[in-house]
Amino acid sequence: MVPSFQTPAATPDPAAACAVYYDGGCPVCSREIALYQRLSDGAADRPAFENIAVEQARLPEGVSREAALARFHVRLGSGEVVSGAAAFIALWRATPRFRLLGRVCSVPPLPWLLERSYGLFLKVRPLWR
Repeated sequence: MVPSFQTPAATPDPAAACAVYYDGGCPVCSREIALYQRLSDGAADRPAFENIAVEQARLPEGVSREAALARFHVRLGSGEVVSGAAAFIALWRATPRFRLLGRVCSVPPLPWLLERSYGLFLKVRPLWR
């Protein structure tokens, strides 16, 4: 039997656009998002990118500004909002050159390991501000 790469919480429909909410005030986050934006240019299903560090930014439904700035969020094409490792996996699956990485990282236990790694990053992230 071939393992499925589908994980409900982290897998957007690749044909559906997603919305990426990122902290533009974080130099590491800004550089990484700039890469995804360049790699998505011209794609019909290009994600929408929203810098939530700006006051007038649109936030994902049900997510406060503090929560949005504290963790990376993506709204899937279905409307579901995911954060942390699940959000990165969703972004990778929506970015043409990262789709394979997104599929591979959807296979357990990788989402769990990525979430733990992201938690460690969040602890040192304030040092870059």
